[in-house]
Amino acid sequence: MHKIALSALALTMTVGSALAADLPSRKGPPVLPPPPPPPLWTGFYVGLNAGGTWSNSNNITYASFPGGCNVGFPGCAAVPNSSQLLAAVSTGNINNGNQGGFIGGGQIGYNWQFYNSFVVGVEADIQGVAASRRNAISSAALQNPSFTNLLVQTTSVSRSLDYIGTVRGRLGWLATPTLLIYGTGGLAYGGVSLNYGSVGTELRDASLPNSYFSAATFSDTRVGWTAGGGVEWMFWPNWSAKVEYLYYDLGSVTVAGSPLVNIGGPASAVPGGTYSSAFPQVTTRFNGNIVRAGLNYHFNWGAPAPVVAKY
Repeated sequence: MHKIALSALALTMTVGSALAADLPSRKGPPVLPPPPPPPLWTGFYVGLNAGGTWSNSNNITYASFPGGCNVGFPGCAAVPNSSQLLAAVSTGNINNGNQGGFIGGGQIGYNWQFYNSFVVGVEADIQGVAASRRNAISSAALQNPSFTNLLVQTTSVSRSLDYIGTVRGRLGWLATPTLLIYGTGGLAYGGVSLNYGSVGTELRDASLPNSYFSAATFSDTRVGWTAGGGVEWMFWPNWSAKVEYLYYDLGSVTVAGSPLVNIGGPASAVPGGTYSSAFPQVTTRFNGNIVRAGLNYHFNWGAPAPVVAKY
C-alpha cells in the first residue's frame, strides 16, 4: 500500500511539471533605452535686443594739398609760398573721443540642430544707435617766415554711426540641451556720417585780415564685416535669452572738402584776387564693438515631431 501511494505521488508531480511547462511565460517585455529628446533648437525664431556700442578708431585726420599761388602776390615767390603755408596750417589730426551709445533693435533667424549637440544657423538683425555723434575742435597757427603773416585756423569735425545691422552665420555647441555656446560672423552694414568745417584768417596786419573757409559733409551706408560670439539659454519652451559680443568694421571714409581760397583785401597787392589756395580732405574709420542682450521666440516649425515609444 505504501508503495502504491509513493508511485501516485511521483506520477502527480510529473504531470504537474509537464502542465507547467505548457503554460505561457509571464516574463516582462525587454527594457528599451529611452528615445533621444526631440531637438529644441531647430526652426525659425524672432526677437528683440538692446545694448551698447563704442568705437575703436577715434581719430579724424584732415590734410590739405597746395593749390595755385597768384604770381601777382609777392609772397608767391617766397619759400614756403602762401599756398604751401595754407596747406600746412590746414593739416592735422583730431581725436574724436570714444564714440558710442545705446543700441536697440530686432533679429530674425533659423537654427538647425544636428548630432544632438550642435546647432548651425543664420541670423539677420538691425539696430538704431542713440547719442553716437561727437564734435571735436582743433586750432592751429603758422607764420610765414618771409613775412609778418600769421595764419590762424580753427577746424571742427564730427562723425556718427546712425544705425548698424548684420547678416551672420552661427555655429554652436550645446553644453546642455538648453544652453548654447556659439561663434558667429558675416556681413555688417551701417549708416554713417562725417562733417568737417574749417575757418581761418591770415593776419597780414592788424587792420586788414584775410579770411578763408572750407567745408565737407558725407552720409552713406557702408558695408563691411563682423565677428563675435555669445551664449543663449532656452529658459522656457519656445523662449530663449542671449548675451553676445560683436566686433564690426565698416572701413575708412575719405571726403574732399571745398577748396581753401585766400582772398586779398582792397588794400592788397592784388585787390579782391586770390592769394593762394589749398585742397583739404578728411579721413576717418568706422569700426567698433557691440555688447548686447536679446530675447527670442522660437516657432520650431522646422522641428520633427518627438518620438513616442510604443510597447
